[in-house]
Amino acid sequence: MSRLINVADFHLAATLLCGQAFRWEQQPDGWFEGVVGRRVVRIRQVGQMLEGDDLTHYLALDASLPAIVATFPPDEALQVAVRQHWGMRVVRQEPWETLASFIASSTKQIVQIRQIVRELSRRFGEPIDGTHFAFPNPAVIAAASEAQLRACKLGFRAPYVLAAARAIDSGALDLAGLARRDYDDALAELTKLRGVGEKIAACTLLFGCGFHQAFPIDVWVERSLRRLYFSRRKRTPRQLREFARRHFGPHAGWAQQYLFFSERTRKPNTNP
Repeated sequence: MSRLINVADFHLAATLLCGQAFRWEQQPDGWFEGVVGRRVVRIRQVGQMLEGDDLTHYLALDASLPAIVATFPPDEALQVAVRQHWGMRVVRQEPWETLASFIASSTKQIVQIRQIVRELSRRFGEPIDGTHFAFPNPAVIAAASEAQLRACKLGFRAPYVLAAARAIDSGALDLAGLARRDYDDALAELTKLRGVGEKIAACTLLFGCGFHQAFPIDVWVERSLRRLYFSRRKRTPRQLREFARRHFGPHAGWAQQYLFFSERTRKPNTNP
């Protein structure tokens, strides 16, 4: 049943198109259609009104964005990004789909990641209706062959997705239990997986496990950090990670999304 929800400090398009979730398509009429769990959902924003399915938890509408932003450091570069994309939120996703999606994201553009996730769901997921499929659970992927996964456009990432699924299915990795662990322990556990480095692990912990301090650094965020904070000083990737951890506070992952989206949408040769 469609309903209207009055929202403040929220930007639906920025939240769904900023590269953190891959099951959403924007329709010509302004509606967004997506798959969340085993539901096909539709939602659109008109001013401060959301119309459609109630996605309060998924969209983190129960979190105070002003309170989160108040924890950010007062540096102008970050504040500019926040003002540009005010209302963007970190959504709450299912951990396994998040992990598999970000393994699939390696060296891929967002449109290509969406294609991979859609194909995995079509080939291995449970049908929801005639055209939509749930993301397949780890046991189903664990039983697949590497060749079958490569047919979903995964390429060299296929054995990594397969290894992660088999680790979860066998109980070697308690993915659901990571949210109850210390951040560093959870990060170390994920990076034991073949093909999962610190960036993919941090994405999983931020978007799928609720670790708001996670600060994934991909090529866009690295470019942003070097341009905004270290334009005249060389820093190694490790030094950038250590800086981000110290500088951005307890909701560093939210700050990261603003920097990421600002860098991706930035016009060349413009000021921060």
